[in-house]
Amino acid sequence: MPYTLKLESALYLVGLLLVLAHALALFQPKAAQDWLRGLPRSKGLGFLFVTVAAAWFAWLVWKMDLGEFSNWRTRVLIGTPIAWWLAWRYVDEFLAVRGLGMLVLLGAEPLLGAAFLRPEMSRLFLVSLVYVWVGFALFWVGMPYTLRDQIGWVTGGEKRWRAAAFAGLAFGALLLVLPLTYGRPA
Repeated sequence: MPYTLKLESALYLVGLLLVLAHALALFQPKAAQDWLRGLPRSKGLGFLFVTVAAAWFAWLVWKMDLGEFSNWRTRVLIGTPIAWWLAWRYVDEFLAVRGLGMLVLLGAEPLLGAAFLRPEMSRLFLVSLVYVWVGFALFWVGMPYTLRDQIGWVTGGEKRWRAAAFAGLAFGALLLVLPLTYGRPA
C-alpha cells in the first residue's frame, strides 16, 4: 500500500479532527448548523470534494499494485478525469454529499491499514468508528438525500445537537488518550 500511517498517528489525527469539529459545533452551534444545512447542495464544495476524490483515486491507481488488473491501469487513469468531468457536469444534485462519501471511502483505507494486524485492543475504537463512517458513506454516495435527512435530524433540537457534540468530543478525546497507554507495563 502507498500509505505509511502508524496506528498512533491515525488515532491522534482522527481524535484531533473529532475534538476540533465537535468543539466548534458545541461553542458555535448556529454557525456550524448553518454550514451543515448548506453542505448537501453546495456547488463549490461538491466540485472540491469530487476533484480531490478523483485525484486521490488516480494517485492510488498509479501507485498501487493492481495484481491481475494491472493491464487496466492505463484505461482507468484515462477514464478517471472523464468520469470526474461527467460527474461534475451532469450529477449536480447533491454532488457535495456524493463527493464527501467518496472521500470518506478513500480515507477509510489508510486508517484501517494503520490498525491492520496491530495487537493493541485500542485499535478497535478506531476501526469501529471507520466502519460506521463507511456504512454512512455508502448511503451518501448511493442515496445522497440521507445526509440531508441526518443533518436535519441532528440539528432538529438543541438537546440532540449538544448530545452529538459532546459524544463526538468525548470519543475524540478517548482516541487522543489511547496512544499514551501504549508501551506501559500491565
